[in-house]
Amino acid sequence: MGRYNQINGKIISELKKIIGQGFVLTDKFDLEPYSHDETEDLSFYPEVVVKPQTTKQVSEVLKLCNDNLIPVTPRGGGTGLSGGALAVYGGVVLSLERMNRIIEIDVDNMMATIEAGVITCVFQEELEKVGLFYPVDPASRDSCLMGGNIAENSGGPRAVKYGVTKDYVYGLTAVLPDGRIFSSGGKLLKNVSGYNLTQLLVGSEGTLAVVTEIIVKILPQPEYRQTMLVPFDSLGDAVKTLTKIFTARIIPSATEFIEKSAIKTAEDKHQKKFPYSDSEALLLIEIDGSYSDVLEKQAEKIGEICLRGGAVDVFIADNPEKQAFLWEMRKIIGEAVKDIAPYKEEDTVVPRSNLPALVEKIKEISHKYNITTISYGHAGDGNIHCNIIKKDISEERWQNELPRVITELFTEVVKLGGTISGEHGIGWVQKRYLPLALSKTELELMRKIKQVFDPNDILNPGKLLPEVN
Repeated sequence: MGRYNQINGKIISELKKIIGQGFVLTDKFDLEPYSHDETEDLSFYPEVVVKPQTTKQVSEVLKLCNDNLIPVTPRGGGTGLSGGALAVYGGVVLSLERMNRIIEIDVDNMMATIEAGVITCVFQEELEKVGLFYPVDPASRDSCLMGGNIAENSGGPRAVKYGVTKDYVYGLTAVLPDGRIFSSGGKLLKNVSGYNLTQLLVGSEGTLAVVTEIIVKILPQPEYRQTMLVPFDSLGDAVKTLTKIFTARIIPSATEFIEKSAIKTAEDKHQKKFPYSDSEALLLIEIDGSYSDVLEKQAEKIGEICLRGGAVDVFIADNPEKQAFLWEMRKIIGEAVKDIAPYKEEDTVVPRSNLPALVEKIKEISHKYNITTISYGHAGDGNIHCNIIKKDISEERWQNELPRVITELFTEVVKLGGTISGEHGIGWVQKRYLPLALSKTELELMRKIKQVFDPNDILNPGKLLPEVN
């Protein structure tokens, strides 16, 4: 562990006094679920897992660990894809799963106050009961926690119209590594009183403070939705058509890109036939709003644009069952692709107009290295998930060539005005590539910010910032 201390019996006893004996885990069997997340084949066992239920308990745990130089890894639902919740230096995993209260739904101000351990879909479903809407829709919404969404600035398919987590967070309660509690922001649509500490914490990947309560903006629930599945015989035609939809002054609520190999993989895994799966590419497009006649006109216009752009057909899911089927199809693609073989998923993002060039570059790199890639993702906001699949590649070649493939891919992404992560974060697995996207000055400022918040580097150490040579 180097600069950190190991946990001894005295520390365990102190943690049990703070949290309660039943919520301090030390047995290896109990620690196993907290040793990994959804990142590719990584496992780091913590020495102990604690499950606080109040901000005060979080404060006392952090103060104890800071005073004794023990690393602390905050953890939400364990659904991350960059190793951000892995205890790479052992120590304490601080799980927020018990802090799961929806404290208030304030309809007058269209704000909600929730604890960090609330499951995203549970929050969304409670809002839907009263005709309200929280649009951020990560793929893991059934199990990810809102605190994790804050840490990663989560997005999802609806980001193209509604934005990402940061666009809804207006206030936070958080605990510093030394145990001090502070609140920032509030139920305010305008606030320029000092530095925006709220937004600084969003996307900081749990490296600066532990968020315990969140104030989020909520919206009226759209009354109507239409979903379209549009097949193309050309990858290029599919992604070029996207730009034409937006330049026609239509903003879909979601626009997903799926290449043929992705949909075929899902068919093989689930033994289920999906519509137009023999097409080279599919666009899954959703529009929503308050007036059905407006949606009908938009859907008709989108269909015309797609057909002019080379679409084979335009399938409209005209009822909730068909819409749910199409979105379920999209959801299971990720699971199916990851079951093929060991893989590395890259979360590339470029300006939407450069999406055709990104798709072309991915294929060029794939051919150059004779390596399989399968791509899909949130094309409406330029965010493509490029999965690099090991398949029949030898372990030696995989270990030697994979970093070169990733470096070349990220280099091209940056040349296209993009960056190396749109929504999965940097975490443990991507930090060595961060200098490709950020300047030395930016990295220096980030290190100084980390030093101010966490001078002992106990909070989620080893994440986000690359090692200093």
